[in-house]
Amino acid sequence: MVKMAHLVSIVTPMFNAEKHIEQTITSVQSQTYQNWELLIADDGSSDGSVYLVRDFAASDDRIKLIPTTQNTGPAGARNRSIAQAQGRYLSFLDSDDFWHADKLQVQLDFMANSSAQITYSNYQQVDESGENIGGPIEVPERVTYQTLLNSNAIPCLTALYDTKMLGKQMMESVGHEDYVYWLSLLKSGCSAQGLNEVLAFYRVRQGSVSNNKLKAAGFQWNIYRNIEELSLIRSLYHFSIYTYQGLKKHRTLGSQLS
Repeated sequence: MVKMAHLVSIVTPMFNAEKHIEQTITSVQSQTYQNWELLIADDGSSDGSVYLVRDFAASDDRIKLIPTTQNTGPAGARNRSIAQAQGRYLSFLDSDDFWHADKLQVQLDFMANSSAQITYSNYQQVDESGENIGGPIEVPERVTYQTLLNSNAIPCLTALYDTKMLGKQMMESVGHEDYVYWLSLLKSGCSAQGLNEVLAFYRVRQGSVSNNKLKAAGFQWNIYRNIEELSLIRSLYHFSIYTYQGLKKHRTLGSQLS
């Protein structure tokens, strides 16, 4: 088991998250690994979420609110947290998702006993009330830059990476910015390792970007052609795999719900 020597910086963007931010924060406070800082970057919220975070921060100095009056989007909010992060390890948790209590400990133990510089895990989708939707979403055991081009196999809410080995990078303000982030990190030649256990819970909300399949496909194509600058043939190749895997995932989830 990893001793609590290395600080983990948890990056949380927040926009009007009054309904769920308390569960997000308490899931971090409940971690069996306690050497962390939670950097919550508000993105111009107009509800009561900022006041809730201030109350938590007043009683737990590991929780830090990074305020702003402007809405810059998820990448901008995450970058404000990343800029202030002091930890060797960076982890990401959105303001409506939450973690299993052993999440950090399990990943840090795995990384201490392997050469993994990036880890991620299975996760469970939940509805607005926190009830499970279908079965766990499983992830591949290993991904590289080339295999990640086929689809984003690194769920952001489960990811943990070692900045000492890979550097502390900022996110680009593009659609699917977390996907572009992992592609950028993996270009160094390292691989990311997946853990076959549910360590996080992803809340599915109506109207979220991830639920807009047509917009998501547009983001994906833009990443291939304009961010990664792939040729037309390579873009079509990876996009066809991305589309197939997306349809397969949708059918699997549909059968679980029926």
